[in-house]
Amino acid sequence: ANSFRFQEECDVLSLRLAKCHGPIELSDFKAVMLASLRSLVPKAWDSDHEGAWGWMWQNAEHIISAQLGKPARQELVISRLLASLEDKGSLSQQVYCKLFQIAPASQNYFKQSATRLQFVSERVLGMTLELLKAPRKLVDDLSACGLRHVGY
Repeated sequence: ANSFRFQEECDVLSLRLAKCHGPIELSDFKAVMLASLRSLVPKAWDSDHEGAWGWMWQNAEHIISAQLGKPARQELVISRLLASLEDKGSLSQQVYCKLFQIAPASQNYFKQSATRLQFVSERVLGMTLELLKAPRKLVDDLSACGLRHVGY
């Protein structure tokens, strides 16, 4: 029951669907999803399961439908923005200054050098564009990075 995680997963799915060619029929997916679930748990499946999964997909379809067509435009805008930035270092410095102003306690988590912080913020800017260009690859890369840093 984590609505933020659900929204995040729908956003990533919409980015991945944006890379598909041809029309996208989300309602067709619902039928396939329900048929697959019925066959995976035939003994436990009942009308409550059907209703719950149908409700979940209805919400997902609503969120995803609102995003269809937007990632291509967003990719273009962000690509132009990043290309127009002359001094990304200055931007990253401003980001950290604003962050530390808004949340002073966050300084305790950023004990690296200014050069390292600049590298991280520039990498995040680059990942923003990568997420739109190759969402599957970036999600896999970020998941792997998270697994490497478990416990830090």
